[in-house]
Amino acid sequence: MAAREREQPDDPRLAAAQYRIDRIREELGEPADEDERRSSAGSTTPADRHAYVEMVIQQAMRRGEFDDLPGAGRPIEGLGTSHDPDWWIRRKIEREGLTGIGPPALQLRTEHAALHETLDGFSREADVRAHLDDFNRRVRLARMQLLGGPPVVTPMVDIDAEVAAWAERRDERRRAAARPAAPEEPPRRGFLRRRRT
Repeated sequence: MAAREREQPDDPRLAAAQYRIDRIREELGEPADEDERRSSAGSTTPADRHAYVEMVIQQAMRRGEFDDLPGAGRPIEGLGTSHDPDWWIRRKIEREGLTGIGPPALQLRTEHAALHETLDGFSREADVRAHLDDFNRRVRLARMQLLGGPPVVTPMVDIDAEVAAWAERRDERRRAAARPAAPEEPPRRGFLRRRRT
């Protein structure tokens, strides 16, 4: 019994790994070397583990298990940019298009980024001013709260400047709509057809 216990590795993970190695060797047609197994079963070193992991990776590569992985050949997203401790919540909100949830600082950032599109949806100046007043009020409240979360870096907007920019964009859209469309040219006839007629 004592001789049998010496043959088996102490760590069940190593025993499972050795079992997998033996099965892989059988699949490849290589005989399992029992003497090698007995000599190294009880004494594994980090180099042995590294060699096993490297062997499993190389075999998986030969079988093509790493082919066509999502993101293959593209740079890792967000690598090299500044560190944002709240990257995970921001990415989740962006990926799933979530609105109305999350810390006020993140909500205000996304709302500020889409402010012009939101303002362009209004048709009256009074509505634009009311929306901008509400936005500035929420930025002020978020800056005063001491509940934690990411810092509020969203700037307050200059209402008069935003209203002027909104009016300019609205006038440009009206001018573009009032321009007459360029007349379409009649289809040209082919060279051969003109000669025959």
